[in-house]
Amino acid sequence: MKTALITGGTKGIGKAVALEFLQNGYEVALNYDKDERAALSVQKEFCSMGFRPVLLRADVSDEAQVTAMFAEFFSAYKKLDVLVNNAGVSLKKILQNTSAPEWDRVFGVNVKGAFLCSRAAIDKMLWQDGCIINVASIWGEVGASCEVAYSASKGALIAFTKALAKELAPSRVRVNCVSPGVIDTAMNADLKPEEMEELVREIPLGRTGKPEEVAKACLYLAQNGYVTGEVLSVGGGFAK
Repeated sequence: MKTALITGGTKGIGKAVALEFLQNGYEVALNYDKDERAALSVQKEFCSMGFRPVLLRADVSDEAQVTAMFAEFFSAYKKLDVLVNNAGVSLKKILQNTSAPEWDRVFGVNVKGAFLCSRAAIDKMLWQDGCIINVASIWGEVGASCEVAYSASKGALIAFTKALAKELAPSRVRVNCVSPGVIDTAMNADLKPEEMEELVREIPLGRTGKPEEVAKACLYLAQNGYVTGEVLSVGGGFAK
């Protein structure tokens, strides 16, 4: 049976990705950081469906915690077929009001986290047809006003994907990226109704996306063995 580790796998897009992989026969480990109660609730929910996901707690921006998480994962599963670097944080602030620690935190989770997790996974993936999927954002492609730190971090993640894909392709490891648009998750819950309406007007399909639609894109990237170095936008045509 194939295995998958999904960072930030107990909420929003990560939870949807986890369920998609579970429903398609993968053994899945769900990474989370602070909210243990929510993580246990999601694990219980998935168990009620007949699945047995494992919970792994770690701040993906912390090297020691990532090392410990992967040691725990490999002691349980021995191999890793798919790593989904989904853990992410946002920051809605103009640049002048963005502090250096805030900037570092956004890049620490969104970029350094993908670096640390990918590095920890690669040795077990070499010559095994492994797959790394990074979850970026449409803002990493086009930028967003008042979200410079977030946009820059997701743009860096896209560049990371393209470079690592070239580096690992000769060793039969694929690296791809999904780039969600405006998705109906808690990350967008603070938008005012008029702000959401304005965003939706810019989306050709005329609606926000669902986490499950991003999850299906991740499964496609995991299963298609001839796709690497790609950025798959899941945004209803937004900014195209």
